Amino acid sequence: MLNQPEIFFDLETQRLAEEVGGWNFKNRMGLSCAVTLNGMTQEFQNYLEADIAHLLVTLQSAGRVIGFNLKSFDYVVLQPYTKVKLSRLPTLDLLEEIYRTLGFRLSLDALAAATLDVSKFADGVQAVRWYKAGELQKLLEYCRQDVLLTQRLYLFGKEHGFLWYRDREQRKQRVEVSW
Repeated sequence: MLNQPEIFFDLETQRLAEEVGGWNFKNRMGLSCAVTLNGMTQEFQNYLEADIAHLLVTLQSAGRVIGFNLKSFDYVVLQPYTKVKLSRLPTLDLLEEIYRTLGFRLSLDALAAATLDVSKFADGVQAVRWYKAGELQKLLEYCRQDVLLTQRLYLFGKEHGFLWYRDREQRKQRVEVSW
């Protein structure tokens, strides 16, 4: 991992869960775009479906792939495009770590709002709409924002040992992290 960068990663889909028969068929959702951020160089890279081979090389060359809900969403969406077992990549899935600690899921938006005082400007439903309308710049900008928020949360957690979230009564709570 000495010369292999941490790669922050997110993807968006072509279709919604309801269009493919439900959440059990995420592998049918198709990749609309993906964005990576090299933790060493701080360079972003955009990928469309035609660029998947390059995306896979980037992910396989990472010292560690870092993302939010990678293992149960992004990797499942991406798996039909490759014979490489994505589950074997060195991965830090922030959602998985938080779930392991709390026993429930939190959204990227909820963590970013409570920890960084920043909210996402769209969601996955809007991302699919942009894809279908051919608005690739908006789609890529949204995906890039998710990658940047993931990196910022990772760095905050690494420095402070916790992230913030709000409970059902909107009280600010800490979730301990160790990455």
